[in-house]
Amino acid sequence: MFVDFSETEKFLRNCKDAVIITHRSPDGDCIGAGFGLKDILEQLGVRSRVVCHDVFPARYSFLTENGAGEDFEPQSIIAVDIADVKLMGRYEEIYGGKVQLCIDHHISNKNYAEKTLLRADATAACEIIYDLAKYMGVTITKHCATCLYTGIATDSGCFKYDCTTPRAHEIAAEMMRKYDINFARINRYMFDVKSEGRMRLEGKIAELMELYLDGKLAIVAITQDMMKDMGVEIDELEGFAPITIQLETTEVGILMRQREDGVFKCSFRSANDVNVSEICQSIGGGGHAKAAGCTIDADLDSAKKMLIEAVERALN
Repeated sequence: MFVDFSETEKFLRNCKDAVIITHRSPDGDCIGAGFGLKDILEQLGVRSRVVCHDVFPARYSFLTENGAGEDFEPQSIIAVDIADVKLMGRYEEIYGGKVQLCIDHHISNKNYAEKTLLRADATAACEIIYDLAKYMGVTITKHCATCLYTGIATDSGCFKYDCTTPRAHEIAAEMMRKYDINFARINRYMFDVKSEGRMRLEGKIAELMELYLDGKLAIVAITQDMMKDMGVEIDELEGFAPITIQLETTEVGILMRQREDGVFKCSFRSANDVNVSEICQSIGGGGHAKAAGCTIDADLDSAKKMLIEAVERALN
């Protein structure tokens, strides 16, 4: 059931011992939304903890260093920035059918929770968390402001993606003006600082890029063996997807990253008018019109074939 801010506030003010689930392969928005919501619940006197299938990447330690919360048996189950229970990883089996509240901005949300606060027009889940805090009249701490700015900045590609709304700029400005967050440090670590392995891998992207469908589709596939050779972890490859649509002929770009279990995490980007969310939904994923994703459990050649065929159907 889709709900508004009023129903969401009622739930949050009455919940107890909440677990906040973030999606696997966590990014700045789900981490920011999870820890931002944890700060808000703390203002309400609600004990909570943030969980994720994967370890939170070290570069987000400035958001997570105060701890994800003590261990306890939860009474309230909340998901943030998760459109489908499949994105919960091992927590799908534990909490997948028990989610009471989902806060999300993906148009492809499966409406799996008892209550879903969905704003598909929001740049990031953190934008919704901010508006919710303002609606509820709760205190936004400096740490919470840092979480929310980070989520908005990363999901908007430092405010350059098509999904960036005027509202996102307004919220970011308030975080800078009112809470004196270190926005320069955040943006440096999110967009500029790289490991030696990642820098070497960036230099190979042009070699790894393969063009299909008369140059309208670009695919970059990075396997576990490549990551080991370069000395990079899969979370360090966040932010590579936009490179796939830099070629002037490309309409759709796909970054394929192989997880340790062999499954390929595929990040889609659209250069112009192709709705990549619809493509991803056709193969079990979802997301936004210009940025979406899916996973494929297959060998590299089979996975590529599936992706090429899905994009070709969309282009035709």
